[in-house]
Amino acid sequence: MSDSKLPPVIQQMMQPSFYPHPVQEPIQLIQTHISYVLLTGEYAYKLKKPLNFGFLDFSTLEQRHHFCLEELRLNERGAPGIYLEVLPISQIGDQLHLGNEQSPVEYTLKMRQFPQETLLDHMFDQGKLTEELLVELARAIATYHANSPTSNYIRKFGEVAQVRQAFDENYEQTERYIGIAQTQKQFNETKTYTDRFFQEQQDLFVQRMQQDRIRECHGDLHLGNISFWQNKLFLFDCIEFNEPFRFVDVMYDVAYIVMDMAVRERPDLGALFLNTYVEQTGDWEGLRVLPIYVSRQTYVRAKITCFLLDDPAVPEESKQKAKETAALYYRLAWENAHPQQGRLILMSGLSGSGKSTTARLLARKLGAVHIRSDAVRKHLGGIALHQKGGAELYTAEMTQKTYGRLLELGIQLAAQGYSVILDAKYDRQALRAEAIAQAQSHQIPLQIFHCDAPLEVLQTRLQQRTGDIADATADLLAQQQLDPFTAAEQPYVTRLDTTQDVEAQLELRG
Repeated sequence: MSDSKLPPVIQQMMQPSFYPHPVQEPIQLIQTHISYVLLTGEYAYKLKKPLNFGFLDFSTLEQRHHFCLEELRLNERGAPGIYLEVLPISQIGDQLHLGNEQSPVEYTLKMRQFPQETLLDHMFDQGKLTEELLVELARAIATYHANSPTSNYIRKFGEVAQVRQAFDENYEQTERYIGIAQTQKQFNETKTYTDRFFQEQQDLFVQRMQQDRIRECHGDLHLGNISFWQNKLFLFDCIEFNEPFRFVDVMYDVAYIVMDMAVRERPDLGALFLNTYVEQTGDWEGLRVLPIYVSRQTYVRAKITCFLLDDPAVPEESKQKAKETAALYYRLAWENAHPQQGRLILMSGLSGSGKSTTARLLARKLGAVHIRSDAVRKHLGGIALHQKGGAELYTAEMTQKTYGRLLELGIQLAAQGYSVILDAKYDRQALRAEAIAQAQSHQIPLQIFHCDAPLEVLQTRLQQRTGDIADATADLLAQQQLDPFTAAEQPYVTRLDTTQDVEAQLELRG
C-alpha cells in the first residue's frame, strides 16, 4: 500500500518522530474495514475511519471521539490494563501533535501493545491453541457473561424484531456481492433459513429474554479478538459503536468461537469449547438458538471482508484474498442453513466405568453435545459444579428430576439436528425404556453404549479420581447395580470394555 493513499494523519503517524516515546521501527500499520491500528513497540494506537455504514457512524470527529471513549470504557471488562487512554491529535501549523488539545483534528485510542503471536487465531495457525487453553477460554467467557449486566432496556434487544433487524440489514448490504463472492442460490437459501427460524421459533426468543440470557456482551468475540498474553486471556475489541450488536444473547458471543472452529475445519475443538461453556453455565437450552447466531456471525465475517473490496486504499492482491475469504464464509453460512439428522446416544454403566471418558471421545468424533447428569443435577440443585453435593441432591425425587431434564434436553436438541450424548448411569431399565420411547416418538436414531470393566478396576478409578464434578466414591459401588438389558433393548446396545482401546471398539450406527 503506498503512503499516498493513506490519510495525512496516518502518514504522519507512520513516522517515529510523531511519538513522544521510543518506537520500534518500522512502525506497522494494520487496517480493518473500520480502523487503523499502528504498532509502535510498547504501545499501539487505534483510529476510527470516518465512515458511515448504517450499523456504525464514525463520520464526524465528535462521533469518533465519543466512540473512542466508549471503547476504552467497555473493554475494561474483558481486557483490563490493555486500553490506556484516549488522546487528541491536534494540528498546529502544518504539523500534527499527539496529546495536544489545542485544535483536535482526530482522536486515537492508546493501548498497551501485545505480541501479535499471542492472538488465538495466530496460536491456532502455529498449532499452539491447546485443548487446555480452549477449556480455559470457555470458562473465562462463562464468567464474563455471568458478570455482564442486563436490565429491562437490554432485555428488549432480544425481541425477534430487534434481533432480525441486523439479519435483514446484512442481506441488503450484501446483495451487490452476489456473483462476486456468493451465488444467488446461497443467498436465497441462507436468507430463507433465517426467515423461517424467526417465524417458527418466536417463543424461544421470549424464553431467552425471560431467562436473562440477553446481556451486555462482547459482540465480536472471534479468535482474532482474544489474546493469551502473560498467562492471561484478554477479550478485547468489544463492540462499542452499536447497542444491538452488544446487547445480545450470550450465544451470540459463543457462536463466534464455534464459527472459527468450523471455518478451520476443527468441529471437534468447537464441540470441546461449546460443551465446556454450556456445562459451566447450565445453558444447554441456548444451543437451540445457537444455529441462528452461527449463521449470523459467519455471514457477517463474509460481509465485512467484502467491504475491503470497495476500499481504494486496499491493494489488489489483498482484495483477491479478501474475495476468497468472503466466499468461504458465505459457503459456511449456506451450509449452516441445512441442518443434519440429529441422534441420541445414551451412556450406561456403573460409576467409574469410563462413561464420561468415552462420551468425551464420542463428542470429539461426532462434534456432539455432551450432557453429564452430574452437571444437570448440580445446576438443578443450585450448587457449584465442583462443590460436593449433600444427601438432598441424591434423593429418588432429585434423581428422577435429573433424568427427566436430561432426556428433555436430549430430545429437544436432537430434534433440531444435534448429535446428543446423555452421560449418566442409565442403570434402571425404566429410564432407558423412556428414552427409547421418546426417541422413537420423535423419529430420532438412538444408540446405547454400555461401558463395562471389572469391579476392582472401577474401585481403583474412583479412588484415584480428582478434580471431577462427579461425587461418586468407591464405597458407593456396593449399592449400585445395572438392570440387565432386555431383548427389546439389545438392538440399541454396544458393550465397550473400557480396559481396552475404546476408540477401536466404537461402532457408530444409524
